[in-house]
Amino acid sequence: MNWEARADLIVAGTGVAGLTAALEARALGLRVLVITKAAASSGNTRWAQGGVAVVLPNEHDEGDTVSAHVQDTLVAGVGLCEQDAVEAILAGGAMAVTRLRKLGAVFDPGTDGKLARTREGGHSAFRVVHAGGDATGAEVERALLAATQDGRVPLLENHIAVDTIRTPAGAVVGLQVLDPNGVPGVVSAPAVLLATGGVGQLYQATSNPEVATADGLALALRAGAPAADVEFVQFHPTVLYTGPGARGRCPLVTEAVRGEGAVLVDATGCRVMQGVHPLEDLAPRDVVAAAIARRMAEQPGGVDDHVFLDATHLAADVFRRRFPTVFAACESVGVDPTTEPIPVAPAAHFACGGVVSTVDGRTGVPGLYAAGEVARTGLHGANRLASNSLLEGLVVGARAAQAVAADLAAGMLGDPRAGVRGILPSAPVADRDMLQRVMSRYAGIGRDAEGLALVGSVLDVSTVDTVLKTRERVEDAALTLVARALIAAAAARTESRGCHVRTDWPEVRTSWQRSLAVRLNPSGQPVLAADTLLRSAA
Repeated sequence: MNWEARADLIVAGTGVAGLTAALEARALGLRVLVITKAAASSGNTRWAQGGVAVVLPNEHDEGDTVSAHVQDTLVAGVGLCEQDAVEAILAGGAMAVTRLRKLGAVFDPGTDGKLARTREGGHSAFRVVHAGGDATGAEVERALLAATQDGRVPLLENHIAVDTIRTPAGAVVGLQVLDPNGVPGVVSAPAVLLATGGVGQLYQATSNPEVATADGLALALRAGAPAADVEFVQFHPTVLYTGPGARGRCPLVTEAVRGEGAVLVDATGCRVMQGVHPLEDLAPRDVVAAAIARRMAEQPGGVDDHVFLDATHLAADVFRRRFPTVFAACESVGVDPTTEPIPVAPAAHFACGGVVSTVDGRTGVPGLYAAGEVARTGLHGANRLASNSLLEGLVVGARAAQAVAADLAAGMLGDPRAGVRGILPSAPVADRDMLQRVMSRYAGIGRDAEGLALVGSVLDVSTVDTVLKTRERVEDAALTLVARALIAAAAARTESRGCHVRTDWPEVRTSWQRSLAVRLNPSGQPVLAADTLLRSAA
């Protein structure tokens, strides 16, 4: 290794969870170093349109409570949420939003002088606060980045983490890193927090940016940490349809548009969600995405790759003011959402599972912590409730920093000087285009045993062991590993639950009301860890 940097805590990722953790750790007196493989503003946080789901004191619907928010989350998670984790995270929401506002985040005001609130799918009340109409993530990111730019939170942009550095006892004490020129180096610390986001680039079309390549989850698996619920990838029901064969990040049409009364219709103008669920167009996302997929398959005239979101009931000035981001995206493809329905289709959106961690960010590996979308805290279960993700990042990011400070003070972490440093590792790498095509075709919304086996076979015969000496190779190795983990869990779960829809096992089965843990075997292959099945709250 050619260079080294040291800290008390290394944070990998500049999304809401990572930056919140870095700021809290700094406030606790820790030396913090933040690294990100691209620009600081390139993560997924900025694309979060809807808002933050939270019940604020004296600023909530009559009768709404944190307990009601908990119940909505449990229902959306279809039996796989861990109730203690749900309660702890949602109870911390009000304080987290207050802390964020003190950092300068500005949320939209309502006509009554309180914060404006909207309702999204699966919520029983108007409790989603938002900023810039539909630009909440961008405002959250702006406030957090501004708070780090006083010189006390060093940030290494365009540095990608390749692998963890561990002691002979297995504690994580740093990361192997490539700088912008591909020069290898080391960042050393007794604690590493993964806040690297999701896995959207496993699929051809996604709402995620190009950096969402499952890096953190792959790092954690290689370090010996278990993952869970990785088969549950939420497909957002309404991503702007930009034409046949859309690839990469596609513009999101926030669920809040449906919260303001928009409805889904097919090519003939018939309602998609009528009679499907009591909440109709505001049903949980897994229900809506699956219903759209079924309707697309049934549509006449060969129009089978999208449906429409009709928001023409909203006055033009109201739509432009409330949803400026959506309006601009529609305008860019020649659609006027105030006079014509918006073409939409489901696309990969959010990983409900990830590195098994507590609500304080601790994983099963000493020195390794996780927060945000990369983590599986037990909040989301089999399907994420809309706008719970920014909330989770704010709450768990702060709690993780506090856990690191406590573990350091208690002498529970490893000594970076004992870290075993080697050459850059090799890992199996599949062609990304091929991987995305087979994952989209056989491991998307509808799956069956034959298709999942085919994905596994294609990966087995097409991967090549490759030295991870470039960013592209690191990303493709991560996608390859996580794809294998996902299909292993998806093949084992012989039922349909939440985001996981098995066409050959269409019913929910009580025997599967548990979370599957995945680890790497000695040869580096992801396998189900039968001895560490995680029981969920009933």
